[in-house]
Amino acid sequence: MTTTTTVDPQTTAGATATLRERATALVPLLRENAARSEADRRVAEENIAALSEAGLFRMTVPRRLGGHEADFTTFLEVTSELARGCGSTAWVATLINVCNWMVGLYPEQAQQEVWGQDPDARVCGVLAPSATSRAVEGGLVVTGRWGFASGSLHSQWASLGVPVMDVSGQQIDQGAALIPMGELTVEDTWYVAGMRGTGSNTLVADEVFVPSHRILSVTQAVQGVYPTEHKDEALYRSAFIPVLALVLAGPQVGLAQAGMDVVTASLAKGKGISYTFYERASEAPSTQIQMAEAAQLIDTARLHLMRAAADIDTTAASGQYMPFGTRARVRMDTGYIARRSREALDLLLSIQGAGSFAEANPLQRIWRDQETGSRHAVINPAIAGELYGRALLGIDEQVTPLI
Repeated sequence: MTTTTTVDPQTTAGATATLRERATALVPLLRENAARSEADRRVAEENIAALSEAGLFRMTVPRRLGGHEADFTTFLEVTSELARGCGSTAWVATLINVCNWMVGLYPEQAQQEVWGQDPDARVCGVLAPSATSRAVEGGLVVTGRWGFASGSLHSQWASLGVPVMDVSGQQIDQGAALIPMGELTVEDTWYVAGMRGTGSNTLVADEVFVPSHRILSVTQAVQGVYPTEHKDEALYRSAFIPVLALVLAGPQVGLAQAGMDVVTASLAKGKGISYTFYERASEAPSTQIQMAEAAQLIDTARLHLMRAAADIDTTAASGQYMPFGTRARVRMDTGYIARRSREALDLLLSIQGAGSFAEANPLQRIWRDQETGSRHAVINPAIAGELYGRALLGIDEQVTPLI
């Protein structure tokens, strides 16, 4: 069954602007709760409730099921803004929303099971197929462990990578199995230097049955072949790997901007430069130049972020799947955004000086969050450079299938 939805562009534009405004309004609350989220190693429930009330976990839920079905330009504007308040909260919002988007690629039956009764249901996920499975009538029986499941402490479902086997025990595909959290256990394994509040613990399945309609072919998804019956919904035609990679860059830009906010406020209070005649650091040409360079790096990162998001959105709207070369460039953009954001924050730390690393200074938490989040395997700038360079040179052999 296919549903045709007619949407007024002006109404859509107004709705996405509202989502951005809601994110901005939440920044003070997230900032206030950031230290507590880190200490508790989970996002403060007050933050989760506020994001839910603002509809910011429903950005990628289909409109026909009560969501906003917002494009990825809006998605990234919202998550980068949330990161100005709390990196862990922004990361959890990012991962839940992108996993919700993945559910929009599954057949209608699976989507109804997730959101039919509750449009606020949240989904976490891990794409790596760290599991075993066996074929049974009507689906697979899955056993496995999936690490770094960000958002799992606040989700009702999980989409988890699995090998897809035939009845003879041969692997025939790689899939993503959609499983209720009630059928999984969570192992407390997330003890890290940064992004501590994401609660990215390990999910465990022991002989869990997953029906066929809740298994998405990752191999086909990489090529833009999705089983959703709703082919008119542009959001769910978006390029699979470019989406999964680029969304991780949104919090990077927001964290760099958060560092800019902290340092700007500190300079406005008249901070000086120790062991110099500068009673106000803002009067030093070195400070002025470093601030300008940091701002330019953040702008550069944001421009690449928005260009890549626009490429995803416009290609999906056209009904065409993103060409290979553009997909490779979006992977490159993702790594580049992370590098420029880190460089900006490095300059800001130098302006602030050794005091940046005092536990009472939020800048050290922002730095640790960015250093950790920007090392996600899909962001890796060196690998992104390899695969993009091969694409530019027309070399068929690639370093990863995830392009």
